Amino acid sequence: MFKALREDIRSVFDRDPAARSSWEVLTCYPGIHALILHRLAHWLWGHRLRWLARFTAHLSRWLTGIEIHPGATIGRRFFIDHGMGVVIGETAVIGDDVTLYHGVTLGGTSWHKGKRHPTLADRVVVGAGAKVLGPITVGAGAKVGSNAVVTRDVPAGATAVGIPARILDDAQREREVQAARLGFSAYAVGQDQDDPLARAIHGLLDHAAETDRRLALLLSHLEEAGIKVGDVVDSTDQFDPKYLSKIVD
Repeated sequence: MFKALREDIRSVFDRDPAARSSWEVLTCYPGIHALILHRLAHWLWGHRLRWLARFTAHLSRWLTGIEIHPGATIGRRFFIDHGMGVVIGETAVIGDDVTLYHGVTLGGTSWHKGKRHPTLADRVVVGAGAKVLGPITVGAGAKVGSNAVVTRDVPAGATAVGIPARILDDAQREREVQAARLGFSAYAVGQDQDDPLARAIHGLLDHAAETDRRLALLLSHLEEAGIKVGDVVDSTDQFDPKYLSKIVD
């Protein structure tokens, strides 16, 4: 139990730059409090102490604003950032290294018993206010944008945004990659949103992607021509002007 708690605390430092000390995380992060109480409630649920499990979950909701049914299965290093308004249903299954932001619902679309809540594979990130509904699967490493409503499976590594959620195409995913490199992400801003600022951001990200592509092409041609190239910036790195002086010896 204590080993799992240490892992949970370390995962906060990995995903929240505001975290300053283990004591602060342990005493001031409602996501950690909710997770500790859920692990207790889930143990009680598994030992068929159902009322006590539900009461523990109810107490956790009252203390943290996070509602996790004791029947939900949660993996290692789970992180709920901020947490207020998060709801996780009874048959939800959450893998390792998953991150949820505030206002997320992992809910059902049926009153029938049995599997009726989502399954989130490892390393999934669900943005603030998103709703993931029904017995669907969100694949490993996938992202769900803020305020998205997801009712269909999301492939591994994909990004789903919008209402109803759609999967971003290659160009839109490239924008997400470029945004992450530049330290800014237009997370969950879809191409079809008629927002001048969003269009301007998309244009800048597209330009950055094209610049990286052309730079990589130029370097490959230099190497093919037999020109020695040192400390090359490849297409996966953010371009830095200081590398210009290192391209040709």
